Amino acid sequence: MTGSGTGFAAALHFFLGALLTTPQAPERDGPMALQDVRSWMYQFQGLESKSAVEALAGSPYDLLVVEPMGTYQAAKDFDMKGMVSRLHAGKRGRLVLAYLDIGQADSNRTYWKKGWKPPGQKQRGDPDFLLKPDPDGWKDTYVVRPSDPRWQDLVLADVAKIMTAGFDGLYLDWVEAYQDTTAATEMKAQGLVPARAVVDFISRVRQEARKAEPTARTVAQNAPYLIDEDERLAGLVDAVAFESTWFRGKAEAGWGDPEGGDRPNAPAEARYSTEARLRQYARYKAAGKPVLTVDYCLKADNAKMVYQESRSRGWVPLVSRVALDRLTETPPPDLPQAEKK
Repeated sequence: MTGSGTGFAAALHFFLGALLTTPQAPERDGPMALQDVRSWMYQFQGLESKSAVEALAGSPYDLLVVEPMGTYQAAKDFDMKGMVSRLHAGKRGRLVLAYLDIGQADSNRTYWKKGWKPPGQKQRGDPDFLLKPDPDGWKDTYVVRPSDPRWQDLVLADVAKIMTAGFDGLYLDWVEAYQDTTAATEMKAQGLVPARAVVDFISRVRQEARKAEPTARTVAQNAPYLIDEDERLAGLVDAVAFESTWFRGKAEAGWGDPEGGDRPNAPAEARYSTEARLRQYARYKAAGKPVLTVDYCLKADNAKMVYQESRSRGWVPLVSRVALDRLTETPPPDLPQAEKK
């Protein structure tokens, strides 16, 4: 699970007065295919700053995954279209995807209504599709019942807003909601098969995105075994991404915090060991789906190992820090220089 949005509201208020002003860009080449992506960057926080967007735009990465800033309460008037246009203009053929959590609610988002009550460890929230706090420790983030029509309507409304800003598609987080004990119990009580209910939701999200952009890409993060539970997944995603295959970080750790990475993958279940994960990821590659990996490291030797291991399997790796609030300081060793304009 990746967190987002915590602790930046005050900064957003400061910067909103100086939203991006994008010069007229030349006509854009069509975006590349996901199969052609050789490098990618993942950034959440800090995008309210023009300098942060310029740094991303000027970077050499083929694919950028970023927050759709206009879905935050403190940034509801943010110029998302201008941001996306600038990111596209920075590199020919670049893909820009919007992060979207479909299995958890964030109390900083515009869909969070006044009067809503967050859940606690022993009681659900109000509305009652808010089930419990994020189990990994991310603040302001709550597990939902993903099959609830009220929740799905809120997500689909965000999808429509996101796609009108010019994003090339969506990067879906918490598709593993079907594995969460609380969420799964709720869905089973409704007579649903949790994995199928989540895949149904992914299908609805993809359909909504393609109303605005017929070629909208869908990338699913984590849940490596979902394809075993529901084979329809292979036809609904264009690529997959997996966090912390080799190294993870602690939730809420800041960029300079030594706990922001270098923690070896040590799962409670053998099926989530690094070796088991690698075998499972290969199933997606065999199905023709590009595989992205993101691991969290501060040490250069750990980053080097991750890049070598992931690349040797034909995957597209990134090594950053769990804060994901700036360009990585451990980029791929063979990353080309940014294009000169």
